[in-house]
Amino acid sequence: MRGLAARVGTPMPAGNEGAGTVVAAGTSEAAQALLGKKVAAAGGSMYSQYRNVDVAFCLELPAGATAADGASSFVNPMTALGMIETMRMEDHVGLVHTAAASNLGQMLNRLCQEEQIPLVNIVRKTEQEELLRAAGAAFVCHSARPGFTDELTAALTQTGATLAFDATGGGKLASQILTCMEAAANATAGGYSRYGSAVHKQVYIYGSLDKSPTVLTRNYGMAWGIGGWLLTPFLGKIGLDGIIRLRERVAAGLTTTFASSYTAEVSLAGALRLDSIEAYAQQATGAKYLIRPDRDA
Repeated sequence: MRGLAARVGTPMPAGNEGAGTVVAAGTSEAAQALLGKKVAAAGGSMYSQYRNVDVAFCLELPAGATAADGASSFVNPMTALGMIETMRMEDHVGLVHTAAASNLGQMLNRLCQEEQIPLVNIVRKTEQEELLRAAGAAFVCHSARPGFTDELTAALTQTGATLAFDATGGGKLASQILTCMEAAANATAGGYSRYGSAVHKQVYIYGSLDKSPTVLTRNYGMAWGIGGWLLTPFLGKIGLDGIIRLRERVAAGLTTTFASSYTAEVSLAGALRLDSIEAYAQQATGAKYLIRPDRDA
């Protein structure tokens, strides 16, 4: 409770992103140009029927795209692109992604295929593995299967991936990834060093699907790092020009590379029903809900 003291009794408007039709606009030329058009926006407090948003935060949707197509056009697409940008900024050559069958994971899989970037996908269910393989994923490792670490080490040896983005957060998975990265690096090392390989191995935790403590077993030398990764600080690093470049990429692939699928649609009131909460609170693969503020029930 000490960590939540500032939150108690304080309203917290919800909704990072959304999309809809511009029904009123300011007097600027840029704002007037969007009047009557469908746009996506990331302005916070988006769980509302009407939202006043700065024109700079609006993305005009391509012809034929619906508001539902644009409703998830910021967080997941920009995160997938941000992972690849981070890989390049930090001089890695491949990626590892956990909870890889999520909507975000499927986007990243498509994006890496387009960019010809080696991607090692980690899942925990057979149907998730089948989904990704059917989508063309070359490397899919099942974390609940016997021999997982051997399978992961082989994939890392083939891809040379030394950067991982972990959506689970808790448990041993981040440590297992580092261990396998070290094993893959040692497979091509010229000799033994008691300090481990000189290859830097990095895991960024960007989610908390596993609420348990993160457990590290340090058997991967000294050239490694674990940190947190969030989209907003990353966007601050690349600046406005970088953000515009990535947003244009999202707009171009909104209904293909960056398309999202939804399990169900609910109204604002419906999102507060117990049965809805029980469903989406599971954070299950393939169970993404679309909130429709234009609906009464």
